[in-house]
Amino acid sequence: MSDASELDIDVLVLDVLGTLVDEPAGIRAGIRALDPSLDKAGTERLLSLWQQHIEREQRRILDGERPYLASDALDLEAARLVAEAAGVEDPAAVAALALSGRRLPPWSDTVAGLARLAERFVLIGLSNASRTALLGLNAHAGLRWHQALSAEDARVYKPDPEVYRLAVTVAGLPPERLLMVAAHAWDLRGAQALGLRTAYVARPVGDPPTASDRFDLYADGLADLADQLDALPGRERSARG
Repeated sequence: MSDASELDIDVLVLDVLGTLVDEPAGIRAGIRALDPSLDKAGTERLLSLWQQHIEREQRRILDGERPYLASDALDLEAARLVAEAAGVEDPAAVAALALSGRRLPPWSDTVAGLARLAERFVLIGLSNASRTALLGLNAHAGLRWHQALSAEDARVYKPDPEVYRLAVTVAGLPPERLLMVAAHAWDLRGAQALGLRTAYVARPVGDPPTASDRFDLYADGLADLADQLDALPGRERSARG
């Protein structure tokens, strides 16, 4: 672990999917609406099909095997695969399922945690979701930002460094003045590669750190993260002056 006492942060860059909202829960609800007759095992099987498609296609884009497509297009592809597997042919039902990625419930501590963090830091949301999807899910979940940035602006997906560079450019600060907050160790590693400081927040659906990971902060949730940040030297003032 890095020495947290050396942290001097002005901006928090927060991952959205999985970190602030429960992405599987939202997709799962969309699958149940597509086919209410599905049992739990059937729903989970289709959820896994969706997740595997998104992960595989984002990786293909990152590897240069496929031109960039925004998350909306990948979600529609996943929805078609899931509907086909469920035996549903109604185009309207497929379209509705594709939009379930914009109706994701926040974790219980998300809204209050963001409000508390925003009192002392500039908050930037940074998501692999498209601009339009990010707008929808922010509104649905009641997320509070000073700015929200989409990987669509970099035409690539995290953990490509160009996505994190969006936040650094908007902040107008050296990377080490930004703290990347995520429930995914792979996301934090990507931010570290560009020089951002890192905070892992544990979530049930995240990607836990390995023994070799060295992040600056490890938190059980946003309240715990806020407590740790408040305890840092020099936090008696707002980062925004």
